[in-house]
Amino acid sequence: MAVTLLNPAGLPVVDVYRQVSVASGSKLVFVAGQVGWDADGVTVGAGDLAAQVEQCYVNIATALAAAGGSFADVARLTCYVVDWTPDLMPTLLEGIARASARLGITQPPPASMLGVAALDVPEHLVEIEATAVLD
Repeated sequence: MAVTLLNPAGLPVVDVYRQVSVASGSKLVFVAGQVGWDADGVTVGAGDLAAQVEQCYVNIATALAAAGGSFADVARLTCYVVDWTPDLMPTLLEGIARASARLGITQPPPASMLGVAALDVPEHLVEIEATAVLD
């Protein structure tokens, strides 16, 4: 593996991501922000944040596989959520949990989450981009 994920002593342990990733590979993969649409461009889970988060992860996994990688190679995720408020956290976490179970993700990489006013179309509630490092 080109990416080692850590939760160092002195930083809080967060269930949905690790605090640090150490990348030692030689091939960088930058996955464009993925939204909750399927291969035909149809929005999955209109109005359902958890379903769209899950689809974003599935789309990222598809993109990584095309580059010869997987979620085990992800060094960082950035998540953009429309009209974010803290009460949306359980729904966001539900989507991450469903995607993790579906894709076999056991060690989530470092992640940042940002609230935004809007995305590309009104139906999209979340967009997630990934950076991966491959050997």
